Order: sequence, then C-alpha cells, then structure tokens
Amino acid sequence: MKAPNVRSFLPRNVHRRSIGFIRNYAVQNPGNPTLQIFNRRTKWAQKERAAADVESSRRVDYLKDEVAMRLSERLLDINRHFGHVLDLGANSCNIARALTLPDPFPEAKSPPLSTRIGRITAADSSRAILYRDADQPFNKEVDITRDVIGDEESLPYDGNSFDAVLSSLSMHWINDLPSLLAQINHVLKPDAPFIAAMFGGDSLYELRTSLQLADQDRRGGVSTHVSPLADVRDMGGLLQKAGFKMLTVDVDDIIVDYPTSFALMQDLQAMGESNAVFGREFGPIQRDVLLANEGIYRELHGNDDGSLPATFRMIYMIGWKEGPNQSQPLERGSGQINIKDILGGGDVK
Repeated sequence: MKAPNVRSFLPRNVHRRSIGFIRNYAVQNPGNPTLQIFNRRTKWAQKERAAADVESSRRVDYLKDEVAMRLSERLLDINRHFGHVLDLGANSCNIARALTLPDPFPEAKSPPLSTRIGRITAADSSRAILYRDADQPFNKEVDITRDVIGDEESLPYDGNSFDAVLSSLSMHWINDLPSLLAQINHVLKPDAPFIAAMFGGDSLYELRTSLQLADQDRRGGVSTHVSPLADVRDMGGLLQKAGFKMLTVDVDDIIVDYPTSFALMQDLQAMGESNAVFGREFGPIQRDVLLANEGIYRELHGNDDGSLPATFRMIYMIGWKEGPNQSQPLERGSGQINIKDILGGGDVK
C-alpha cells in the first residue's frame, strides 16, 4: 500500500495554521491524586498489537520518523556533547534512527548527530514496539540500550542521571503531565535540556468534527472517538511550574493527505494511536456512522483532488534544568543595537 502524501515534508509545502483562540485545561499538581483520562493498560495493549504486525507498523512510521527528524535538528543549536541521553517513550527508536541520518545538505559536510552523543537509553513500556527494529542497521551506528519500563508516567532513574532527555510523540498519552515533567527535571543533570514533541491542540480536528456530526446524525448523540489534547499555552506553563528555565515552545502543523477517512483510521490503528480514553465505547464504530463520517469529511474538508487532509499539530518544547553556570538573559535595557537599524525605515513609536 502506498504511503500517504505528507504535504509538509518539503519546505515549499509546509502548512502552518495560526492560533486564534485560547483553551484552558485543568491540570494536576505533582503529588496530588491523578485524574485518569487515558487507560494506560489499553494504550500498552494497542502498541503491542500494532508492533506485532511489523510490516504494517513500519509502513505507518512516516509521521513518527518525520517528527523525530525535526526534533533531532533542534540539537544542532546546542553546541555540546551529550554523554548519556534518555529517549522517553521511544516507540521504535525513531529518534535514534534520525540521529544517524546524514546531513540533508551535503555541502555542509557535517557528521551525523549521533557522533555528538555518547549513548542513548531508549525507554518504553511496550517491549514489542521498542525491539521491533533492533536488527536494523542504525543500531550499529549509535550506542543504544533498550529499557522496558513499567509505565512512562513513573521514571525508574536516579536524579542527575542524564545529559539530555528527548521525547517524541508519546507524551500526549500521559495522564499527569505536571508530575512527569517534574520527574524529567529531576533525572536531568544541572544545565541539561529537555527536548520534546507531542500531538496537541486541534490535531485531527477534521476527523473529530466529522465524527461528531456523523454520531449526532445517526445516533442522536456524541461519543468520544478522538482523544483530548493539551494546548501549546498550557505546555509553557507546565514546563515553568516543573522548574524548567529558558523555555522555547512552538507549533508546527503537518498535513497528511489520505484517500479516504477509512485509510486514515487504519493508519492510526497501525501506529498504535487509537483512542484510549476511559469511558469510551468498546467495539468498532458503527458502520452507518463510518459511512456518514466519510461523506461529511469530504463535504467539509475534502481537497479538490478527492483526497482528505488530516492535520497533526505538533507542539515542540525545550526547557533547561537550572544549573549554577547556566547562561542568563541580559538585563532589560542592556541591548546595544537599535531595532530600527535591523528593520530599517520609518520611526518606531
């Protein structure tokens, strides 16, 4: 089966959407009883089942591989060697694979990013997905240790253990994000970065809205078919509360074109990204709802060529654990360059 067209893989086709509204989400403080939104046991079973079909699982890694590459590129802005890196929620070690890829600009003659990393501990609760690609060539190009942990929400590592913590496309299934972020801050060495990417905001808003309308039309009510996600503004606040400094949080939309809504949902299942919300309806979505969803999706969101777009909103975040020798922002008013000299023309009032 041909992989779907990911329209933002090439720079000229990158699609970005502006955020024109703010959502407020209730969050837990570390140590308080956790509000259970996601069934972690169900999510583990979904990942195990998806990885069991190795061929299908690899075919749908296009999104995880793309985000892992974009996340890894952020290491280029940090001029240091990382002795020991934790890849939290490693999936099939997509980050490790991305780190071994050659520089996309041959004229730069830069070595792979893996040369700047001593070793990687890839941690995930699913053994099947974590070891799926253990026989692939990239394993020989980077020192990688796979660690099957009980749950990504509880880290079994000592404090001040890692020179960096990376996480790509797994944190959106965490129930208690404040607690996990505090744990990540704890296991980092002083002045070490946490770099992560997660689904957020209005990811899959096309599928969400069409399924809601289809449910309302065929059943007279609405069920939860697409999981709730955090917003970019929430993540900045959560990182700050967890003790991270020098925060950077940004958003990027990746739009993937699918032939049908059925193909989209099949790929989500093969990725291990099916709904895992507590209280969801068990069993497959009713046939009449699926058929109605296909028509509504095409009417509301369909492309001129007959394909159906699916928007994946990525939240990228960088936070630094506080350290004694950490760089500090300059005092307000200490700048030596006038902004008018950079922008040129006109008076700034």
